[in-house]
Amino acid sequence: MSYEWMALTAACCWAIGSLISAPASAHLGAFAFTRWRMTCASLLLWSLAIATGGWQTLPVNQLWLLALSGVIGILIGDTALFAAMNRLGPRRAGVLFATHALFSALLAYWFLGETIWGWTLVGCGLLVTGVMTAILFGKRACEQHHWEAGSHELGIGIALGLLSALCQAVSTLMLKPLMETDIDAVAASAVRMTTALVCHLVLLWCGFQVAKTQNAMTPKVLGMVAFNALLSMGIGMTLILQALKQGDAGMVAMLSSISPVVVVPLLWLVYKRRPALGAWLGAVMTVGGTILILLH
Repeated sequence: MSYEWMALTAACCWAIGSLISAPASAHLGAFAFTRWRMTCASLLLWSLAIATGGWQTLPVNQLWLLALSGVIGILIGDTALFAAMNRLGPRRAGVLFATHALFSALLAYWFLGETIWGWTLVGCGLLVTGVMTAILFGKRACEQHHWEAGSHELGIGIALGLLSALCQAVSTLMLKPLMETDIDAVAASAVRMTTALVCHLVLLWCGFQVAKTQNAMTPKVLGMVAFNALLSMGIGMTLILQALKQGDAGMVAMLSSISPVVVVPLLWLVYKRRPALGAWLGAVMTVGGTILILLH
């Protein structure tokens, strides 16, 4: 599988995972849900890494880099995104987070010398614009999140949303040189996941109220958490790291940012609600941009 299709497959995994995560996250609370999801994903990834011998490819002198990437991307980035959603609502926070593709392209140009030109550049612009259009105009007025009607801590929310996008871009980009070596992507994901999990456990053990579980775990919720961990963190994140072995970091970020658009038909299928015109327009632009990227 080429790196382009790996990134697109990862985006699909994240889209499906986001639908599965909603009821479980509401039941447990955002922090508790993330902690349980990381636990399941860490167990899965380490089991695979040990079974396949991939753990032996981990460079001891570079473990700090994987750990730092996990702290920046998973711990700080995810936390900032949740905090932005609390202030702006999921739609506006989603638009800000979608800028991680632009951050990735710029950082890849400045630090890795990656360039995007011609029809590929047009495709990237169309893709990012389509994703943001689908998020921003993808719901009808009656479906609007109640926080979006006002400007509840607007400045702080915008800053947190951009911080989450920047963390996502930095955490991916910093691993590009390492992933070009013989390191196993599954083992690398396991290290990143475990580091973020330990940080989350520290928050819980220190008594932070936000880190506590809102409601008791049930078998049904555990099943949703485990399936989400398999799709989003197990398969999705590992595919992204594997894609970095073959392709430019900026392109991988661009293609993996289409998750909000993939959600559009899934929501229609699951909830039987026809998406708004803005969602369709964004989807068409995203598909057109993706085709241009794949063809050039």
